[in-house]
Order: sequence, then structure tokens, then C-alpha cells
Amino acid sequence: MERQIELTAESLWSEVSSRLKGALNETTYQTWFAEAEGVELSDDAFVLAVPNDFTREWIEGHFLGLIGAAVRDVTGQERRAALTVSERVLPEAPASAASAEPPRRPTTAEGLMNPKYTFDLFVIGSSNRFAHAAALAVAEAPAQAYNPLFIYGGTGLGKTHLMQAIAQYVGEHSSDLSVRYVTSETFMNDFINSLRDKRIEGFKQRYRTYDLLLVDDVQFFEHKERIQEEFFHTFNSLYEAGSQIVMSSDRPPRDIATLEERLRSRFEWGLITDIQPPDLETRIAILRKKVKTDGINISDPQVLSFIASRISTNIRELEGALTRVVAFSSLTGRGLSVELAEDVLKDVFPQGEAAEVSIRRIQELVSERFQLSLDELCGDRRSQNIVYPRQVAMYLSRELTDSSLPKIGKEFGGRDHTTVIHATSKIARMIREDRSVYNLVQELTARVKQVR
Repeated sequence: MERQIELTAESLWSEVSSRLKGALNETTYQTWFAEAEGVELSDDAFVLAVPNDFTREWIEGHFLGLIGAAVRDVTGQERRAALTVSERVLPEAPASAASAEPPRRPTTAEGLMNPKYTFDLFVIGSSNRFAHAAALAVAEAPAQAYNPLFIYGGTGLGKTHLMQAIAQYVGEHSSDLSVRYVTSETFMNDFINSLRDKRIEGFKQRYRTYDLLLVDDVQFFEHKERIQEEFFHTFNSLYEAGSQIVMSSDRPPRDIATLEERLRSRFEWGLITDIQPPDLETRIAILRKKVKTDGINISDPQVLSFIASRISTNIRELEGALTRVVAFSSLTGRGLSVELAEDVLKDVFPQGEAAEVSIRRIQELVSERFQLSLDELCGDRRSQNIVYPRQVAMYLSRELTDSSLPKIGKEFGGRDHTTVIHATSKIARMIREDRSVYNLVQELTARVKQVR
């Protein structure tokens, strides 16, 4: 292909890095890939240069599969991704730089906050009313109402929305307070970065001097003893200084495996509140908000009521159903109506009792559909006839189960959760653009949900 002949290592890295930016959060990308360069390209290999062995080892252990997938997307062929350490000598920051680093102000300017995640735009229902009230109380009076506040619930039920709403409210109404919202992944990357750059004191001073620290998805601290140790000391310093701490998780503290007892007990010091799946009225309100946010024109409001009546427990599945109805309308030219929605959803989201959906069942059906073995689907081979079915199976696992990204990655041969993000984003895009992919996902979803 002409485009492949014209490719250089530099231009390929430009394309690949743009895909990595879409699959990773900003902090992760900047931490590991900001100084990477494409240095060598051959028919079967693509070589990246990174500044040191620490970065090389981390990328090889966590992101090599994602890089390889992006290279295949760009070039249309299999190439081995490899890393080398560049010969540049980077100047080491003076020791005084760490101690001089001041706490940063609210993170809206850091690009981590979603401006739509405010209290005004949060849809309140019976399933989340108490969690919303607790979050608002903390925002209005940090460290005076509930400290710490621990919010837990299934994926996609609004935990991150409430966390960021607290941060943005305090940032707007209490300008004298320093606020930081981070995901657990960002906290871990910041810590690893500080060790690498010999700025651990700067990390401690920064995280232990905020007036309000919010950490999302703390369940990812399980199995990470060194991170738990650091967060334990961060928690103690903040609590003793009278700072507010807010955390979220997909489960209560007692159910987070391998969480140190001393950390679990601190999580339980304040208020623990959960968010449950939304009732019908709340589901309709969520769809109305998505329609308004995405600029979708639906003249018949009964379309949203119909979709909301079909999906009851999973907001991601609820919004996914709306996406499919809108995509089918666009692909076929048919108007958005209840009749159209019924045609689209009658097989994939049936009324009544449906089969229990598991990642294993999805893997079995996808393997059967593409005439692959389970070992091939979940193995290391990266040929397109295996990668595409694997990505479809990951997409369905993400949409039809409540499994977290790391759990899905683990079930597909121990892959990193960023690989799952890449796969689901790619298939979601293809559903909107390619009728054959749309039909395939509809067919497999219907088979997965059939009662056996």
C-alpha cells in the first residue's frame, strides 16, 4: 500500500501517539509517553526510544499490547513493537525543586474535570438521593459534615459525577481552599513518577497539604502494597490536619480484597453511602439528559420511555441501547420512533427473564461465531482474524456485564485495562459507521441474552 511505503518511524509515532492519547487519561500519557520518539521502522518491527530503563520496563509491562494494536490500526499489518533507551542525558532537577513545589489549585485547569459533572446536572432519584445529599453536605462544609466520605456502587451509576461535582463546587464557592480530584491510577502514576524523578518529598508535600482530596476508584489499590502504604500516610496526614477526604469504589471497603486492615478501618471512620441502579423515572431523566447533551433530535418522547422500560439495572447498557437505536436510524434513514426502537431492541434487550450474562458466556459465543478456540481468543496472537473478534468480545463484556476494566482485561489473558478501553472505543465507533459491525453486535448480544 502506498501509505505504508511513505510511513516513517516519526510519522507512524505521530499517528500511534494520537490513538494512545484517546485511550489513556492525560496524566498516564504524559507520564510514560511524553518523551517517547519513533526511531526505527521496518516491515516487521517498530522501535520507540524512551528516556530511561525505568520507563522502558514500565511500558513493556503495561502498554506494549496497546501500542501494537495502534500500530496495526494505522498500518493495517502486524509489526512487533519494541523499545530502546535513547542516549540523551536529561538534567536532574535540583533537590530544592521538590521542596519548593507548592500545592496546586483546583484541578479544573489540569484538564481532568468534566464541566458537565456538576450538582445542577446530576439526575436525582430514589436510588442515589442519600449519596447526593451527603456529597452536597461535604461540598458546602468540607471536613465538618462527613469525613471521610466513601461512595460505592456499580460501574456507571454516577460516583465520578458526584466526586467531581464536590470538587467543582468547592473550587467555585470556597476559593481559599485547595482542591484535588484524582483517579487512583493518577495517584499511582504520580507516586511512581516521583520515585523515578527523585521527587518523593515533593509528592508528599503536594498530596498532604490539600484542604480537600478526592480519590476515585480506590478498589484499584488492592494487591498494591507500596501504594497502600503511601496512601495510608497521606490519609493520616490529611485527616489529622483537618482536611476533607472523599473516596469512591465499586464496592464497600470490607469487600476490597487484600486491602490492609488499617486502611480499611480508616475508610470506615466517616460516612459510607451507596448508589443503586436507577428507577424508571430516573432512567428516563438520564436518557433525556443524554439526548440534550449529544444534540439528538427525538420528536416522540415515548421513544425514551420505551428504552428506559427495557433496561433497568445498568446505565451503560441503557445509554448503549439509545446509541444503537440512533445508529440504526442513521444507517437506514428511518425516523426515530417507538416502532424503530422496538425493532432494534426486541432481540438484544428482551422483556422478561434473560439469561445471566458472564464474560465466559460472551467469550464462548464469540469464539463459536468466528470459529476460534477460547485459547486463541484470549491468547497472545495478534493477527487481524483474532484481534477483531477479541475486541468485539471485550466490547460486549464491557456493555453487558458490570465487570470493571481490569477484570475484563484479566479474563482476556491478563491484558491491561487500557487495551480494553481501546477495544471498546474502536467497536463503538465501528457500530456507528459500518452496518455489518452493527448487525454483528446485535446478533451476538441477542444470543448472549437468550435463556438457555
